[in-house]
Amino acid sequence: MASRLEHWLVTLPLKLRSLFRRRTVDRDLDDEILYHLEQQVSDHVAKGMPRAEAWRVARRNFGGVEQAKERCRDARGLNMLDSLWQDVRYASRMLRRQPGFTAVAVVTLALGIGANTAVFSLVDGILFAPLPYAAPEQLVSVEATYPNGAFDAMRDEVRSLEAAAYAEGKDFTLKDGAAPVRVVGTRISAELPAVLGVKPAIGRWLRTGEDIAASDGYVILSHGLWMTRYKGDASIVGRFVELDGVRREIVAVMPASFQFPSARTQVWVPLGLDSRNTPAYWAGDFMPIIGRIRPGATLAQAQSDVRAFQARVGTMFPWRMPDDWNRAITVVPLGEAVDGRVRSRLLILILSVGLVLVVACANVANLTLSRAAVRQREIGIRAAIGASPRRVARQLLTESIMLASLGGILGIMVAWQTLALLKAVLPPDTPRLFETDVNVRALLFAGAISLFTGCAFGLVPMLNALRIRLTAVVDSGGRNGEPTVAGPVRSALTIAQIACAVLLVVAAGLLVRSLWSLSRANPGFLAAEVVTARISPPDSVCGSGARCLAFYRELDARLQSAPGIARAAFVNTLPLTGAIAKRSVEIQGYTAPAGKSDPLLWLHVITPEYFNTMEIPLVAGRQFAPGDLAGAPAAIITAATARQFWRDRSPIGEQVRFKGEDHWRTIVGIAGDVRAYDLTKSVPDYIEGTLYVPYSTNATMENGRLPPDMAVVVRTRLGASDVQALMQRLVASIDRDVVVDDVRSMPAIVTRAAAAPAATTSLLVTMAGLALVLGCIGVYGVLSFLVSRRTRDLGIRFALGAQRRDVFWLVLKDGAVLCATGIVVGMIGAAIATRWLASELHGVGPMDPATYAAVAVVMLVVTLLACYVPTRRATRVDPLIVLRDY
Repeated sequence: MASRLEHWLVTLPLKLRSLFRRRTVDRDLDDEILYHLEQQVSDHVAKGMPRAEAWRVARRNFGGVEQAKERCRDARGLNMLDSLWQDVRYASRMLRRQPGFTAVAVVTLALGIGANTAVFSLVDGILFAPLPYAAPEQLVSVEATYPNGAFDAMRDEVRSLEAAAYAEGKDFTLKDGAAPVRVVGTRISAELPAVLGVKPAIGRWLRTGEDIAASDGYVILSHGLWMTRYKGDASIVGRFVELDGVRREIVAVMPASFQFPSARTQVWVPLGLDSRNTPAYWAGDFMPIIGRIRPGATLAQAQSDVRAFQARVGTMFPWRMPDDWNRAITVVPLGEAVDGRVRSRLLILILSVGLVLVVACANVANLTLSRAAVRQREIGIRAAIGASPRRVARQLLTESIMLASLGGILGIMVAWQTLALLKAVLPPDTPRLFETDVNVRALLFAGAISLFTGCAFGLVPMLNALRIRLTAVVDSGGRNGEPTVAGPVRSALTIAQIACAVLLVVAAGLLVRSLWSLSRANPGFLAAEVVTARISPPDSVCGSGARCLAFYRELDARLQSAPGIARAAFVNTLPLTGAIAKRSVEIQGYTAPAGKSDPLLWLHVITPEYFNTMEIPLVAGRQFAPGDLAGAPAAIITAATARQFWRDRSPIGEQVRFKGEDHWRTIVGIAGDVRAYDLTKSVPDYIEGTLYVPYSTNATMENGRLPPDMAVVVRTRLGASDVQALMQRLVASIDRDVVVDDVRSMPAIVTRAAAAPAATTSLLVTMAGLALVLGCIGVYGVLSFLVSRRTRDLGIRFALGAQRRDVFWLVLKDGAVLCATGIVVGMIGAAIATRWLASELHGVGPMDPATYAAVAVVMLVVTLLACYVPTRRATRVDPLIVLRDY
C-alpha cells in the first residue's frame, strides 16, 4: 500500500502535466503506435511479403488502435483525471445554460455558508483562539472572590498555584500638569505580570512587594492612554503623575494587544495591601483570582489545594463568615472563565445559523431534484449508450460541488459583511469581540462547509439518477418518468425546511416576547427627562469628609437654582450602571440563621431630593429631611428588604447599624423597589437587601470615608450636551480640578442594560426571517414543479368536466399537507429545543402557549400564501393545448 501511494505521488506531477498537454501527449502516443506498426511492417517486408499485405497483417496482429490508446492512458493514470476534467467542463456548461437555477442556488447557499462562516469566525475568536498570554494553557481562574486579606493568605499557602488578584473598574482622576481627566483603572497584585507573562512595550512590570500600601506608588499606562494623552512619548517612564491625589511613578507602558481584564482599563495600579486597615483588608472589594499552575503541578492538584485553603480561610476573618461562602469554589481554565458569560448566547447563535444552512441545503436539494427530473431523458440516453451509473452519479455530484463552491466563494464575501454586523449588534463588552476576523481558519471552514453542503444536497439527486432507466423515459415520453424515490424525498425535504423555520421562529418569538416584557418592566423609577453625570473631586477637595460635604452641598445649592433644571440630586451608585457599594449591617432584634453572617446590603448614599428627582415612590414613612443630615442618623429601606427581614410587621422606627460602628440608624421610610442591578432584579444574589442613607458625616463606606465620586441626576428637558456644559460651568466655579464626565441620559442607560438580550433577540429574529423566506421559496418551488409535472393530468381532468375550484383545492391540499406536517414537526422540535432558552427568557416560559399558537397561525398563513401562486397557475391549464401536445 505504501509503495503504491509513493508511486502515485511521484507520478502525479507527470500526470497533471500530461493532462494539460493533452494534444502533445496524444500526438506522441500516435507516433509511438505508428513506430511499432512500422517495425512490424518492416519485418514482414524483409520476409518477402508485399508492403500492403504487411500493413494489413500488422494492423490485424496489433488490434484496435483506439483500444490500445485507452489502455495506455489507463496505465499512465490519465483517464481518471481526464474524465474528471470533462465532468467539470460539462458541469460548467450545464450551469451556464440555466442561469436562473444557478443564480438562485448560489445565492441561497451563499447566505447559509456566509452566515455560518461569520459565526464560526466569531466563535473561533472568542471561545477557541488562545488567550494572548504566555503558555495560556497553564492559566486558570479561581471561581470565587476574596478580599485583600484572604488573597494575601492564599498566595502564601497554595503552593501548586502562582496566584494573582485584580480589582476592575476603579476610576481615578489623573493630573499631570494638563487638564485633569478621569481614567478607568484596575488594581492588581504584584504577581499579575509574571502570571500573565506579557512584557511591557516600554518600562518594567511591578516587582514583589510593590503592592504593599507603603510601597505602591507606581502606575502602568495602557497603550491607548499613552498615545492619546502623551502622544507616544518614549521618555514617559520615570515621570510622576497624580491619581486621586496620590503621587505615582509611571513604570511601564503596555503593548496595544494587552487589554486585561477588559479594553476599558487605561491604568494599572498596585493593590495597596494594608493589613493595619482591618475593614479594607478583610471587608473591601472581593476580587477575582487568577493563577498559573506551577511546573510539575496539575489542574486537579491546584483545585484540591484551593478547596483545602477555602476550608480554613473562614477562620482567618475578624468575624464569622457564612458557612456557604464560596462553597462551590473550583478552578477552571482561564479561557473558559472569560468566555463563560457569553457561551450560552454563542451556542444559540451557532444552532440558529446551522438550521439556516439546513434549510438552504434542503432548498437547493429540492431545486436540484426538480432539475434532475427534467433531465431524465438525457440521463437515460447516456446510460443507454454505455455510461455507467457511477459515471452519471459522479457527473451530478460534480455539478453539486461546483454549485456549492460558487456559493462558498460568494459566501466568504457575505461572511465579511455579516461579521461586521455581528460586531455592531453584540454588546461591546463581549470578550475579544473586536479581535475576531475572517482569518485563514475561517476560510478553511468555508471551504470545508462548501464541500460538505455540495455533497449533502447533491447526494439525493445523485441516488435518484441511479434509478432512471431508458425504458421508463421512453414509455413516459420523457415527461413524467420521475422515479418514485424523488417524490417522497422532495416532500421530506420540504417538511424539514418548514420544521427548521418553525423552530427558529418559535425561538425568536419567545425572545421577542421576553424583550418586550423586559422593556415594559417597571425599573422602579421614571427614566424620562433624567440626565446623569459623574462628579470626581480630587483629594484636595474630598481629602476630608468636611470638605467633601461642603463641596457637594454648594454644588447642590447651585444646581437647584440653575435655569432649566427642575430637580437635582446626588447618589453614589447609579442604577443599572454596574456600580455596587455594600455594607454588612446589624438589624436590631434580628438574628442571622445558623452558619450565616450578618446581612449584606446594597448601600445607596443620596441627597434628600433623590427620590423626588428619580420619582421613586415612597411606600411608607417619610423621606429624608434636612434634620437627618445633622441630627440622629436615619435610613430608608426598600419594600423587598422590609419583607425579607420584618415580614408582616412594619420596620418604621426599627434600627440598623453598619458592622463595626457604634451608632444605630432609625428606619424612617420604605421606598419602592428599584431594579438597580439589572432589569430583572434589584440586587445580585449575594446581597440581601437595599439601604439608603443621607449624604452626611455618618455615610461612610467600608474604608471609613465618605464616597468622593458621586453621580448627579437632574430632571430636565435639556439635552445631555447642554447639561454637560452647565455642569462643567457650575463645577468650575467651585473648583477647577473637579472632573465632570460620563454624561448620559437615563433612558440610554436603561437601553444599554437591555443590550445583551436585545442583541440575541435581533440576531435570532434575523436568522428566523431568513429561514422563513428560504422555506417559503422551497414550498413555492416544490409546488410549482408538481404542477408542471401534472399538467397532463390536470388537462384531462378539465377535459372531463372538472371545475376550476375543484382543481384549486386539489392542488392546494398537497401544499397544505406538506405545510401542516412541517409545522407540527417544527412545533415538537421547538418544544424540546427551546428549553435551552429558559435562562435567556424573562416574563415568559419556554412553553408559552400564546407564542406557539401565534407562530402556528403565522406559519400556516405564510406557507399557504407561498402555495397560492402555483395553485392558481394550475387552474389556468388549457385542456385543448395539453391534449394536442400529448
